[in-house]
Amino acid sequence: MSRFTVARSSLGAQELVVLVDADADREVRIARRGATVLSIVTCSPEARRDIADGFRDEKELLGHKGSRFAIMAPFANRVNDARYTFEGKSYDLQPGAVGADRAIRHGFVRAVTFDVQREHADDDHASVTLFTRAIRPETNPGYPFSLDVAVTFTLDDKGLTVESRTRNVGDHAAPAFFGWHPYFRLSDNPIEGWELQVPADTVIATGEDFIPLPGTRAWKALDKADASLDFRKPRPIGDLALNNTYTDLQLDADGRARTRLRDPKSGIGIAVWQEKGVMLVFTSDTAERDARKSVALEPMECMADAFNRDDCTPLVTLPVGEERRFICGVEFDR
Repeated sequence: MSRFTVARSSLGAQELVVLVDADADREVRIARRGATVLSIVTCSPEARRDIADGFRDEKELLGHKGSRFAIMAPFANRVNDARYTFEGKSYDLQPGAVGADRAIRHGFVRAVTFDVQREHADDDHASVTLFTRAIRPETNPGYPFSLDVAVTFTLDDKGLTVESRTRNVGDHAAPAFFGWHPYFRLSDNPIEGWELQVPADTVIATGEDFIPLPGTRAWKALDKADASLDFRKPRPIGDLALNNTYTDLQLDADGRARTRLRDPKSGIGIAVWQEKGVMLVFTSDTAERDARKSVALEPMECMADAFNRDDCTPLVTLPVGEERRFICGVEFDR
């Protein structure tokens, strides 16, 4: 029997795929609904522990409150007033809605049941690719484009890798970018004592609605920003309420930028890595369940409201017939 295996499980009526590392006593449970990671069980210095603060039951998964471990496509985070302009045409993602009902975020696939496209397991890793054709003009108001989205989850000795492939299968160029929304609960100790390190030189300045400021005003060098937002060197989170996007990420020698989170008391730590894009750090202060019990580290291709920004247009434009790949992951401290 191979060290790594792919198994099946369920959460109520929801089908799960489980990636298992028998030697390290690790497993990752992934719901087909939304391609949503539910748990990442690994061994800590103290005991076997689930470091993912995911949905706990079928009701939470179906409601998707807090977007825990959401696959965010074809956009991540917010679109200002649910309106955008692309190639000279204006679109409304919430036609007829007014006031607070105009809020929209995190794309269209959180409630989609993905198909299992392929799976593989051997002595080096276990992987599953989940696939959907759900993004079509007739399914999403204000988004008359056709995308196929595939997400591959791979568990190996180092951690969990998430690779997305978004292909434009329509007749027109489409605005599209990818993000992932994981929450990590390293221990039951207060997050105020957890240490955070973000290898970024710039923070995105936003208004109270968390929409980036217009033009170059959005880009704030950390050398000139509020010192409390500077986590280039690891330090405790303290009482900060973070919902901030960091960019100009510095890459390690292997081409990966690593955002690190560690609880010194338990000795548990992780690194969320990505090859490009931005990192949003959220201390879950407004979470409806277990506020400030976990920290979301969200690797994204672009900042919030990228559909409305000229400086992001080259990054989000996906030509007909082309595919864009984004890869990120979680490394476990040894």
